[in-house]
Amino acid sequence: MIPYKIAVIGQGYVGLPLSLEFAGHYPVLGFDINPIRVHQLNQGSDITLEADRTKLNDSLKKYNETNGIIGYRATNELSDIASSNIYIVTVPTPIDKYNAPDLNPLISASKMLGSIIKKDDIVIYESTVFPGCTEEECVPVLEKYSGLQYNKDFFVGYSPERINPGDKINTLTNVKKVTSGSTEKTAEQVDSLYRKIITAGTHKAPSLKVAEASKAIENAQRDVNISFVNELALIFDRIGIDTHDVLEAAGTKYNFLKYKPGLVGGHCISVDPYYLAHKAEQLGYHPDVILSGRRVNDSIAKFIASKVVKLLIAKGGIIKDSEALILGVTFKENCPDIRNTKVIDIYTELKEYGINVDIYDPWADKDEIIHEYGVTILDALIEGKKYDSIIVAVSHNEFIQLDLEQLKKNNAVVFDTKACFDRNLVDARL
Repeated sequence: MIPYKIAVIGQGYVGLPLSLEFAGHYPVLGFDINPIRVHQLNQGSDITLEADRTKLNDSLKKYNETNGIIGYRATNELSDIASSNIYIVTVPTPIDKYNAPDLNPLISASKMLGSIIKKDDIVIYESTVFPGCTEEECVPVLEKYSGLQYNKDFFVGYSPERINPGDKINTLTNVKKVTSGSTEKTAEQVDSLYRKIITAGTHKAPSLKVAEASKAIENAQRDVNISFVNELALIFDRIGIDTHDVLEAAGTKYNFLKYKPGLVGGHCISVDPYYLAHKAEQLGYHPDVILSGRRVNDSIAKFIASKVVKLLIAKGGIIKDSEALILGVTFKENCPDIRNTKVIDIYTELKEYGINVDIYDPWADKDEIIHEYGVTILDALIEGKKYDSIIVAVSHNEFIQLDLEQLKKNNAVVFDTKACFDRNLVDARL
């Protein structure tokens, strides 16, 4: 059997941890189009904080010491990965402004791989897609640019990523991995490859489409469940009772699922349902439940902003030119990931009311926020500055230690979206 030489396309939250696990067994080249990212990785630095720094440096050292027989190196040179025989695609699959799948990164990666793949090579996709996307969108591109024939000259696998950014317990190797292949032999090869690194084991799906669909429904299910409790929060706000009190009471029943209300951002839960909906609508079915859940979750930022304004008015505050502080801008706690964060929507809503808004987040990269959203955040809390309203948007550990009283003006409003502060310290919570 020909020894595997692996190239992982995309070195972000998914691609880097995957590369480093495989690098313990095979030679792995991590390909990324960002030369700055490549340089940082080869210097042993990972701004996503997903990689174990010791493992990264050990893998780099091993690659150098063995002259590429085993270990890891990052590159942005296509010629470096041309001799690989396993290509794993982990590029992002976002949505556009109309909530339609944006396959441009995936198609670009497929075009690039089509220019270098050889006979008997295997291309494995991990990017989240709608069922059928790999064979309908990616394979024709691979065939066109390679001149090779699918399932005769080259083969394809699909193994959906299950990375949870910031989670140091449910890591890549500790979560069961779904695998699949375009032929029975390929499916076994792909499954065997992942079994080498996934201690939790693998699940070999019967087809690429089944594997693709499994990923789409994982996050759609969670999105719908969160939308239900978010809708409850909207209802209970009108009734005048605390959502968390209700959930605690209902949670005493053995089969009640204790989901919590909140902002639904990130690269998966707020995006993947649109991929499934896109495919359903292509086939003439309108997915009412999935899309209604999306509408509810996308409305929460606007509700939070309007609730803060109403609370300010109730306390006799002036809205225009009042000072607001948003604590947190990443999409989840104790994690630098800002992809598709809904905190920006709160910021935008408050600005439309004429409120001056500061954002502080010690986890977020200031330059990345400017680049992605055109918003400048504070480097640190401004000493002595007090605010008319404070919105706790993310429950970073650093925020839980804060003395909110030191940040408040008289009659200030505090809205806790995460219910992470003592309820006596806040005016409202989601």
